[in-house]
Amino acid sequence: MTKPPPARRGSDYAALSREVKQSGLLRRRPVYYSVKVGANLLLLAAGWTAFALIGQSWWQLVTAAFLAVMFTQTAFIGHDAGHHQIAASKRVNNVLGRVHADLLVGLSFGWWINKHTRHHAHPNHVDRDPDIADGAIAFTEDQARVRTGAYAWLGRHQAWLFFPMLLLEGLALKVAGVQATFDRTTGARTGRATRLTEAAMLATHIVGYLAALFLVLSPLQAVVFLLVHQGLFGLYMGCSFAPNHKGMALFGKDDKVDFLRRQVLTSRNIRGHRLTDLALGGLNYQIEHHLFPSMPRPSLRHAQELVRTFCARHGIAYHETTLLDSYAQVLRHLHNVGGPLRLRPELEY
Repeated sequence: MTKPPPARRGSDYAALSREVKQSGLLRRRPVYYSVKVGANLLLLAAGWTAFALIGQSWWQLVTAAFLAVMFTQTAFIGHDAGHHQIAASKRVNNVLGRVHADLLVGLSFGWWINKHTRHHAHPNHVDRDPDIADGAIAFTEDQARVRTGAYAWLGRHQAWLFFPMLLLEGLALKVAGVQATFDRTTGARTGRATRLTEAAMLATHIVGYLAALFLVLSPLQAVVFLLVHQGLFGLYMGCSFAPNHKGMALFGKDDKVDFLRRQVLTSRNIRGHRLTDLALGGLNYQIEHHLFPSMPRPSLRHAQELVRTFCARHGIAYHETTLLDSYAQVLRHLHNVGGPLRLRPELEY
């Protein structure tokens, strides 16, 4: 586990925050988001229109790939709404988030908000960040050491299996969200009306999606379309989120570190240009996003130089790399985590 530097005065973030506010980077961008949401909805509608017009054809696999991209772009808008980046009104953001996540993509907005809020509060904090909780992937050597049987085999080879496993990520997120939404115990954290609304939206998406596939396509084509579409959606989503924190500093319960350093030291930026911004939904500015979650997406790139200069002035490591190198760092980390399992092959049995 990477040890953080000694905690320093907590006023550093306040100073940075004042600079950011004075620069106007936290102001809402209604024109940008109006164009963004409108264009995204048009492209999504165009994809489903093409699906209906093409009919029974294996060319529909091209449509499946296009819709996988659009589903991910739609999920990015849901992400921005969840952080209240779009509108000043919490209610408007929540409506936009539920429509884009629940209705259009089939991801539970409420479940994701709960999970993502905990991640933002404790990024890469062992036992507190749900994004590095022990599951299919082991993110710490302690998680790897206790594995046996099939999980031990998975952990031993997880660096090689990571990207293939992302093909299942879209379906896994949907299943987890549906389970949480329809589970009265986990759903009790939200109001009954909100939970019922979200459940209705998810049900509408699932029924409508499956009906469209099996009414327009042959049964075999429908199944293949579903696998290709959901697989590429999961892969795109996973490839967009994987570079953000995996392989960066990990904190334990005894580590004392202030908010500014906790967010910066656990995050990784991706170097690129406006096409990178579009492809990754602004998540390539992960450091700035974690420091100022409500900052509108188009403002993140303008905040980068300000934040980077501030970090240099205060001796805080600011990590930025290329997309391909970020994947290499993630895979090296997963390979190293699986090291204890490779030394004990008998755990597979």
